[in-house]
Amino acid sequence: MSLHVQELSFGARLKHRVRVVAESFKRNPTMLFGVAVLLLMAGLAFLAPWLGLPDPMQQSPRDRLQSPSADALFGTDMYGRDLFSRVLHGGQVSLVVGLTVAALATSFGLAIGLVSGFVRGVDAVIMRLMDALMSIPSILLAIALVALWGSSVPNVILALTIPEIPRVVRLVRSVVLMLRDQLYVQAAIACGTSTPRILIRHILPNTIPPLIVQATYICAQAVIFEAYLSFVGAGTPPEIPSWGNIMAEGRMFFFQSVGIILYPGAFLALTVFAINTFGDGLRDSLDPRMQRRV
Repeated sequence: MSLHVQELSFGARLKHRVRVVAESFKRNPTMLFGVAVLLLMAGLAFLAPWLGLPDPMQQSPRDRLQSPSADALFGTDMYGRDLFSRVLHGGQVSLVVGLTVAALATSFGLAIGLVSGFVRGVDAVIMRLMDALMSIPSILLAIALVALWGSSVPNVILALTIPEIPRVVRLVRSVVLMLRDQLYVQAAIACGTSTPRILIRHILPNTIPPLIVQATYICAQAVIFEAYLSFVGAGTPPEIPSWGNIMAEGRMFFFQSVGIILYPGAFLALTVFAINTFGDGLRDSLDPRMQRRV
């Protein structure tokens, strides 16, 4: 009977969370704007191969640096490649990197943070390792790791994930430290409940709301850092179109064709803005203290 009540309670809490987020869309139009823009960018990027666009790698030297036209909406680059096709295909790399880095960093950070915050014996060791990683600027550590492992999309993802893990660990640990002395957790310990069960059943659900918000900021930062790395030649290989690579290749031709820098830069800025706006809206909807202000 008690298990049934607990299940109903969990279902009621989940339903309440969904209703709060849905209502926040109505009260917070900027959040709705962020979601709409993000879905538009993702749709254009991942549906690009089926939109009938030219091959983003096909070169046509006689059509180099052409102005926007009906045949090439954004014009062409210095090799005569269709810039519109390259920008849309480049969004695939940026979004995949951002989403994957956010998923990996939050997953590993969540697991480490739960153990660090609840198991006192390993907390000091784990946090000193996390502090050591955080003492190195994220972008410099990422550049060093890519230089060590080589330029490829998986290596860029790993290089951007490692610097973000300590931030997630500290966030989760702070929540666990606040919860482990609560009466219901102490009661579970007194009843002989195993540590994994306590973490999963009593601690983990309370870490999800702040973790989701943190994941959106990690995603936005990963998209920016991937562009940084590609722009300086330490990111994705040049043969793979990404927003950073497109801007890096076109910087020498900026005065002949502003669009080579302008269009991928605008898509990058709009995507990051949409992710951050969505994250702000989630924070306002999931934090009871912020709901009164929305």
